[in-house]
Amino acid sequence: MIVEQLIFIIIAFGLFVYMFYRLIKENDTGYVPILAIQALGIAIKFIEVVFGENEPNIFIQIITYCLSIILPLAIIILEKMNASFFETLSIFLARIYLVLGNTKGAKNILIKLVTKYPESYMGHKLLAQIYEKEGGQRKAVDEYALAIEINKKDYNSYYKMSNLLIDLDKKEEASQILTNLLNQKPDYVEASIALGDILIEKEDYKEAVNVYLNALKYSPTSFELNYSLGIAYTMLNDFQNAKICYEKAAELNTLVYNTKYSLAEIAVIYKELEEAEKYFLQATEDEELCADAYLELAKISLLKGDKESAIKYANVAIQENPKKIVEKIQNDVTFAIIIAKLSIPFNLEIEEDEEKTKKLTKKELMAKKHLEEMVDITKKIGYNDVKFGQKTKKELEEEKMQKERED
Repeated sequence: MIVEQLIFIIIAFGLFVYMFYRLIKENDTGYVPILAIQALGIAIKFIEVVFGENEPNIFIQIITYCLSIILPLAIIILEKMNASFFETLSIFLARIYLVLGNTKGAKNILIKLVTKYPESYMGHKLLAQIYEKEGGQRKAVDEYALAIEINKKDYNSYYKMSNLLIDLDKKEEASQILTNLLNQKPDYVEASIALGDILIEKEDYKEAVNVYLNALKYSPTSFELNYSLGIAYTMLNDFQNAKICYEKAAELNTLVYNTKYSLAEIAVIYKELEEAEKYFLQATEDEELCADAYLELAKISLLKGDKESAIKYANVAIQENPKKIVEKIQNDVTFAIIIAKLSIPFNLEIEEDEEKTKKLTKKELMAKKHLEEMVDITKKIGYNDVKFGQKTKKELEEEKMQKERED
């Protein structure tokens, strides 16, 4: 027992001196609580030795060893592994605060941490996540940037930072970050999709195609990549390749009906009316697309000479979205022969259901509008003569106008 007590005192005192040395050397008051805990453990041991009985109390033994030896040894091991105990403790406490819903408390701890230890990777990253959740995008971007400087392989922070920059309408910066990310990790599918979206918005469709094609090497069964590639090809008027991509996307996810709508429009362009009808009927399952799909079915029925079906489909389309569909019908001479038989409401000042306007993304709406315009343009041009993918929308519009003048 005496030997055990002697060994304890030597080790505990040695660790206490070492921690005191670290406090002086680092000029870090963070060691003060640790020294106080060690001193408490040593004091408990001293009281036990002086006033204790012959048989030591196991519970007290455990407490003294934890306070005076195990805790300081754990700190030393962490420091040898280049992991600061105080950083670990701060991160732990911040996470506890977050679990308890005390975001302000967590933020205060992390701000103190990164102020004292600017190289704290987890401190900056966790602080960035808090700012992001609070809506402080600019501060979140700054913190993610600092985290990336410390850990250049933190690819998720690259991606999150690019998304925040997009939200801040700094798409050029976001594009550069995503390009750098893909240079380091070309199989990061989400980054490829985000970069492709920016390129489509900039109307740089060929580069978007390159980005998506490169990503498909690593994830050929990605619905989003195949679908996005179809959109990029659509904007290039390369409808053959667009069709292949939409068909692949439709196989991978049967519940995204815009793929069916796009395939239907492409079929109309090539005068494959039976195929177009099939896809438009599937698209009517989608709440947002059903009005347009029924209107397109009405047009197909008119092309087939089936006025009764055309009236039926057009009326359903009007019922689904009166204001939008009536405006389209009034601007399209195709419906002149049946417009008198359509159930057009007197009051068209009806607010469109918000739920029907929030599903399609910006790039999807761009492609949908482009396809509808191309269908209209090719009505006056020989379908088999159009060299899609080689002519721009402007050139095709000029051909349409020339054809109208000749007629």
